[in-house]
Amino acid sequence: MFESAEIGHAIDKAAYKAEEATLREALLEVQYELKQRGEFPVLILIHGMDGAGRGDTLNQINEWLDPRLIHTAAFDAPNDDARERPWMWRYWRELPAKGRIGMFFGSYYSDALFDRVASTTNRDTFDKQLFDILRFERMLANDGVLVLKFWLHLTEEKQKKRLKTLEKDPATAWRVSQADWQHHQQYGRIKNTAEHMMRLTNTAYAPWLVVDGEDANYRSLAVGRALLQALQQRLAMAGSWHPRSDAAPITPPADNKLLLESLVLEHELSKDDYKQQLAVLQGRLNGLTRDPRFAEHSLVLAFEGNDAAGKGGAIRRITQALDARHYRIVPVAAPTEEERAMPWLWRFWRHVPGKGKVTIFDRTWYGRVLVERVEGFADTADWMRGYYEINDFEHQLSDNKAIVLKFWLAISADEQLVRFKSREETGFKRFKITEEDWRNRDKWDDYKVAVCDMIDRTSTSAVPWTLVPANNKYYARIKVLTTVCEALEARLGKA
Repeated sequence: MFESAEIGHAIDKAAYKAEEATLREALLEVQYELKQRGEFPVLILIHGMDGAGRGDTLNQINEWLDPRLIHTAAFDAPNDDARERPWMWRYWRELPAKGRIGMFFGSYYSDALFDRVASTTNRDTFDKQLFDILRFERMLANDGVLVLKFWLHLTEEKQKKRLKTLEKDPATAWRVSQADWQHHQQYGRIKNTAEHMMRLTNTAYAPWLVVDGEDANYRSLAVGRALLQALQQRLAMAGSWHPRSDAAPITPPADNKLLLESLVLEHELSKDDYKQQLAVLQGRLNGLTRDPRFAEHSLVLAFEGNDAAGKGGAIRRITQALDARHYRIVPVAAPTEEERAMPWLWRFWRHVPGKGKVTIFDRTWYGRVLVERVEGFADTADWMRGYYEINDFEHQLSDNKAIVLKFWLAISADEQLVRFKSREETGFKRFKITEEDWRNRDKWDDYKVAVCDMIDRTSTSAVPWTLVPANNKYYARIKVLTTVCEALEARLGKA
């Protein structure tokens, strides 16, 4: 993959100067058009051999373009916050918004590449990381992100010469570190590993561009031209951008029998029995979250359900048992302007808890395949691929030792009507009922079908759905608390 970058490309100073001004002007024009239209973001990854001009290239792009519209993030070894979360978490947090350009100096590729070079991971783990990257980049591309990946290359001999030149000059000696020389000693292993990495991740939606990094003039023009061409092509077709669907078409059951219709919604539990069980379960939950073994895990609780099904009440009974310093409730409503400018899962990734912490989502990422589907807020391709992307998100959490529990609280249409009227008639409950709740009720059957599809496609062995009959609010709260305690005990080995 590197042959063409090893034949000695060069641009003389006169030719470089003749093109530079025109290229810069064109790049600024497309950058401002990108900002004005605000239809998609651009993500640039800069990788390559030490000494090949990665830092210079990053600075060159910032100089040629308007730096106010560029977000640059440099990644080194992960800090404590990053190590407590799934490995892609820190990259999700730095993604650019629509209309802007993001540059990653080092990225998830660096993590995978240098762990493999240092033999801290084996080949199977390395390939799994590359598969994680492929899914991530496909998700970004489906959300409209333009992903450009540059590998700036040097031969082993030229790398050595470059490092020595920098080291001899007092003005640039600081740029050469012990790690650079260590990487030079590992040149062959880095090159072979990088070639394998790039071969598996060189896709139509996120291609690699290998650039000879020896000559600064050639390198700058090659990167600038590639960026300009990619932006011009994308801006020319952005209006007709159609993401892929990653799910097969949904076919309704031949007998029209739905899962939710088989759920028994009425369960008896008296108030006295409820209070007795509640106290026991809350004490049990408190002890489990204080167990030293829980410090190696996190807990993610996702609540969905019919309007007025009692999600808030169930959540309050959980938080009453928790240390307020260690949990967070994330209420999910319609996305804000900031959130709409980002890939759709970004607003959930940013709230992923660290080890020993609890995050409770009141409504969740499942809005993509529920309200956005039913209300027509998302195109069919968007919500259809949502199933795959949700499963991927949850399994990344689970792989990072998060205990992920998903609850669907179900009530009957008759019970919902009773609760709606009660809320309207009770002063301190009126804030709980809105016109949107009544509109959603009019689409009860549509939501029922969407919920059944959601469960069928996202209830996995690692992160299954728990269906909670909630006509009796006492029973529902006990069911939720019992499920949380049993899941924690199973994971902590205390069952």
